[in-house]
Amino acid sequence: MRRTVYCPHNYFLFALLFVVLLSVISLLLIGVVGKALQDVGFSPVMTATVLVLTFIGSYINLPLVKMKTQIPIIEETFVKFFGMVYRIPHVRYGEKTTMVAINVGGALIPVFISLYLLWKQPSTLPYAFVGIAIVSVVTHIIAKPVKGVGITMPPFIAPLIAALLAYILPSGAPTIIAYVSGVLGTLIGADVSKIHIIPKLGAPVTSIGGAGTFDGVFLSGIIAVLLL
Repeated sequence: MRRTVYCPHNYFLFALLFVVLLSVISLLLIGVVGKALQDVGFSPVMTATVLVLTFIGSYINLPLVKMKTQIPIIEETFVKFFGMVYRIPHVRYGEKTTMVAINVGGALIPVFISLYLLWKQPSTLPYAFVGIAIVSVVTHIIAKPVKGVGITMPPFIAPLIAALLAYILPSGAPTIIAYVSGVLGTLIGADVSKIHIIPKLGAPVTSIGGAGTFDGVFLSGIIAVLLL
């Protein structure tokens, strides 16, 4: 005989489990990122500062330039009716522009960290240039434009290449080479070198590093260091 158990609080329990799961994932991410930053030579205080600035900066996009689009832009409007929010996508024709921005937490802070590491270890510059160049070429080939979204690529390709190069190159500081190659190589190869494609994406806004701590620019350096 089957029995059906009715729980009137199932939505509450689902929300509670979701919050717990999100908290666990956030703590794991903080731990992983913190370990990677300490591996490249950051003190606990500097690591904590970078983590706080990164999470705050992931909500900040700095506009860089407006580019005239070559295809209709897919936009979204939200309509609220009796407490329910409905997403309504629509296509806007005519002369429109795409705003190109850069995310503070997902791109600017990793770039500043890379420059700081190279400044602290100037002897690694020749090896870093080699690593950045190779990762840039690989990511440029692999990264593909997706209409309405932006430039996308498999998340583990750049970290794997950066970690392999850091292991091979006799720099004396493999963690720095891995981080710098992963961050700057991904930024140059997947974003900067493909900026001419943005007008063909049909997106109202394209942000470099816009996914914050889940963006390829940010994660490539972190994962590359952890792979060593």
